[in-house]
Amino acid sequence: MKFVIIVPCYNEEAVLPETTYQLSRVLDGLLERGVIGHGMILYVDDGSKDATWGLIQKYAEENPYVEGLKLAHNVGHQHALWAGLEWASAHADAAVSIDADLQDDVEAIGTMVDYYNKGIDIVYGVRRERKTDTFFKKHTALAFYRLMRGLGGEIVYNHADFRLMSRRTLQALVSFPERNLFLRGMVSSLGFPSALVYYDRKERFAGESKYPLKKMISFALDGITSFSVRPLRYITYLGLFFMLIAILAIFYGLCSYAEGSALPGWTSLLVSVWFIGGAILLACGIIGEYVGKIYKEVKQRPRYFIEQTTFKSNETQLNAGVRE
Repeated sequence: MKFVIIVPCYNEEAVLPETTYQLSRVLDGLLERGVIGHGMILYVDDGSKDATWGLIQKYAEENPYVEGLKLAHNVGHQHALWAGLEWASAHADAAVSIDADLQDDVEAIGTMVDYYNKGIDIVYGVRRERKTDTFFKKHTALAFYRLMRGLGGEIVYNHADFRLMSRRTLQALVSFPERNLFLRGMVSSLGFPSALVYYDRKERFAGESKYPLKKMISFALDGITSFSVRPLRYITYLGLFFMLIAILAIFYGLCSYAEGSALPGWTSLLVSVWFIGGAILLACGIIGEYVGKIYKEVKQRPRYFIEQTTFKSNETQLNAGVRE
């Protein structure tokens, strides 16, 4: 079996030496057990501004497992991961995707491979709990998963992008034409046989998180709008609700006028205008999200460009990752 570990990287020079060491050790173990025939660590440099690509080149010369793809500019984590998955779909029998920060348990990779050898196509790495998260991140993540499920999205709870995929699932995934990528939902929608591997998530080994609050919110919006049109339907329901309130307000006003008890007041008018105005702006914003996605999709621009690779020849060889 030709097996590759895909690691998207953005400014990961602080953690890359340890990541390379630990993943190489994992491949050593898999080869010794005879559960894989050939192994590779494929780093995808997402336009890093530090020495990440230089380190990848260095390890590619020193370590028979390591190869790298350098993207022409920063395209984001999901697109960088897609670049690695697209390469693996043509060259590997199975691939595991994992972040470079070593928060995901590399020892779980062996269990994933065992499931693959039993005929399972997709193996999800799932966190047992969120002890390492802050109170805010823990509860917002929980709310996101619940919201996604409530909106009809297929998503595995407490699963990020740590997973194993077989070649046929990789080929099915890369056949998706969309540019707005939310891989957690896309992979779950494939429908192939799957299993879960639970692990304890660790603290980041070194460096800084590449997902601040702004990116987390953007990622959540991408996930919601990529896999559900229910927000648009809720706008319709909200409009009908406001129409009902308006009818009741008109009826109340006419009755008060008929009874001669109508008093001029600005509070109710002010509250109504601000509330309904805010609701209209919210509705326009939701519609705008979908229109923006349509705009990106119809342009059909390439997801990424590869500036440079570490492969020694045009014919990439996974068997270069075999250790004697």
